Amino acid sequence: MTSPKTLLIVYHSMTDGTRQMAEAARAGAAAEGSVNVRLLHAAQAGPADVLGADGYLFATPENLAAISGQLKDFFDRCYYAALDRINGRPYASLICAGNEGQNAARQIERIATGWRLRPVAEPLIVCTHAQTPEAILAPKQIPVDELTRCRALGEALAAGLALGVF
Repeated sequence: MTSPKTLLIVYHSMTDGTRQMAEAARAGAAAEGSVNVRLLHAAQAGPADVLGADGYLFATPENLAAISGQLKDFFDRCYYAALDRINGRPYASLICAGNEGQNAARQIERIATGWRLRPVAEPLIVCTHAQTPEAILAPKQIPVDELTRCRALGEALAAGLALGVF
């Protein structure tokens, strides 16, 4: 008998939007039932967590048209320890954007390409349209329909891992 697969969700959130998205994805993945789902803040995730997972979901706010500094720090701390040891594993990304989020998504894609991970979904970008300093720094409330999309992505990742599709 093989051991259950593990989905690692690594996130950073400054205004709670990305955390809500990551938790919705975790709930969807957990509904699968046969996959271990680990939700870790970027500051707490390390190389052993990356190496111990079979698939990944990276979640970040868009900060100055880039991934957050804490998610970048996670990648910096884990990159070389995992290089050539996680090739071909599946990943997807969640972006909580004030604008359009594409640069943050591209950054994750470039890092994942270096790790030789396999994208299994388009980046899921939720745009809050926060453009003023007050709106950018304000706590976010992600709409239910967007959280439903995040939940579906988590469920699809877990199902794919459980079925051996990826």
